[in-house]
Amino acid sequence: MKDTKEYTYRSIRDERQYSFSWYNGLWKVLRPVLVTVTVLVLVTGICMTVWNKLYGEFAAPVDTNNGTEYVFEITSGQSLNRVSANLEDAGLIRNKTIFKYYCDFAGMGQKIQVGTYTLRKDMTIQEIAEQLTAGDGNPLVRNLTLIPGETVEDFAAKLVKNGVFENADYFLELCRTGTAFKDYYYIADVLSGGNAAARKYVLEGYLAPNTYEVYTNATEEEIIRKLLSQTEAAFPEDYQDQAEALGMSMDEILTLASLIEKEAKESDFARVSAVFHNRLKAGMKLESDVTIHYITGIRRMALTESDLKQNSPYNTYQNRGLPPGPICNPSPKAIRAALYPDETLTAGKYLYFCAKEPESGELYFSRTLEEHERAVAVYSPLWQKYDQTRGLE
Repeated sequence: MKDTKEYTYRSIRDERQYSFSWYNGLWKVLRPVLVTVTVLVLVTGICMTVWNKLYGEFAAPVDTNNGTEYVFEITSGQSLNRVSANLEDAGLIRNKTIFKYYCDFAGMGQKIQVGTYTLRKDMTIQEIAEQLTAGDGNPLVRNLTLIPGETVEDFAAKLVKNGVFENADYFLELCRTGTAFKDYYYIADVLSGGNAAARKYVLEGYLAPNTYEVYTNATEEEIIRKLLSQTEAAFPEDYQDQAEALGMSMDEILTLASLIEKEAKESDFARVSAVFHNRLKAGMKLESDVTIHYITGIRRMALTESDLKQNSPYNTYQNRGLPPGPICNPSPKAIRAALYPDETLTAGKYLYFCAKEPESGELYFSRTLEEHERAVAVYSPLWQKYDQTRGLE
C-alpha cells in the first residue's frame, strides 16, 4: 500500500515537472517574439506619428478642400529647383525640397516638360509631378523637313503654311544676307568671296535637307542654325580634299550639286555631273535650264526666247561657268556626284544631255552637238505638249 501511494505521488510530481518544463520551453520561444512584436508596434506607432506629422507639414496637399484651378507655367531652361521653388511660391506645394527629392527619387526630375498647366491646391505632390511630366497637351517640339531640291523660298513657305511663323519676311532676310551666320566658316567664305552681292540668297544651298526636331517656340535664327550645322556633316574632310583635287571650293561644289539635283533623277546624278565638268573644262556655257527656272520661278520644259534672254547672273545660257551660288539645297548624293562624276562619260567627253519623255525623268546623253540636236528634235514636241497640259504655253 505504501508503495502504491509513493508511486502515485511521484507520478503527479513528474507530470507537474513535465508541464512546467513544457510551458517554460514555450515561453522561451514566445518571449523574444512577443518582445519583437511589441517593439515593432511601438516603433511603427512612433514612425506613423512622425510620418503623419512630416507628411501633414511638408508633403500633404496644401488644402484638400480647395479645388480652385491655378495656371502654372514652366518655361524653357527652368531647372527642377526653379520649378519646385515656383510651385512653393504659388502655394501649390508645401515644401520645395520635398517636391524636388520626390521627383528625383521617382525618376521624374529630367522629365518635367515646358508648358502651361492647370493645377489645384488639393492635389498631392505625386499628382502634380505626374501632370508636369505628362505635358500640357501642347507639343514642345515639331518636325520640320527640308526636301532635297527645295529652295530657301520653298522652305520659308512651308514654315508659314505649318504655322511656325506668321510670315516669312525675317526668315528670308536672314537667308538673303547671311551676315548673322558668319561664325560658320563656310558662310564666312561665301561672304568674303566677292560674289555674295550677286546671290539671291547667301544661304541657298547651305540649308542641309533633312528632317529636324525643333522647339515650337524656336526663332528664325535658331531654325537656320539647326540646318546650317548639318551642312558641315554633309561635307566632311574627305570631300574638302576631293574638292581641292578638282580645283574647286566647297561653294562651287554645292553650286554644281544644286544644278545636278534639279536636272536629274538620282540614278543620273553622276552622269549629269560628268557633262557639267566636261563643259566647265572646255570653257563652254553650262546652258542649264534649271538655272532659268530659278530666275523665273517657272519650271518650263521648253524654254522660250524671253527665258533665254533673262538678264541675271544665274542665266547659264548667257554667262560662262557656274552661277554665283546654289539654286537649291542639294542632297548628300548630289553633292557626292558633283565631287565624283561618272568616269565613263568624263573620259568619253560627253557634253550634252536632254530630257526624254517628261514624265519619266529619263535623260539622253550625247557627245556631239549634232547628236544632241537630233535628240532635241525627237523629244522637244513632248516637252511642248507637257508644258501645254500645265498651262505653260
